[in-house]
Amino acid sequence: MIENADAVTLGAETHAVTKSKAKRLRQVVFDFDGESFIAIEQNPKTKSRWAAMARSGKKVMQFLQDHRYVAVVADGKMMLYDKRSA
Repeated sequence: MIENADAVTLGAETHAVTKSKAKRLRQVVFDFDGESFIAIEQNPKTKSRWAAMARSGKKVMQFLQDHRYVAVVADGKMMLYDKRSA
């Protein structure tokens, strides 16, 4: 999604890059280990530390499962959110 591609290949599957309805952020819906996820680019207009990183030019993607944020990839490093703190 960094290169503004129309599709992303994950393993042997290709998934379309779409835009979210509300904020028009790029996103990809995909399955992994039988679970459905949404990868969505970070909204740089929020007040979070991830948004600050996005504003500074770093690449930040949030990952959602069942409408909950489960992980973030920021500047090539992944962090899983603790399910107990959700």
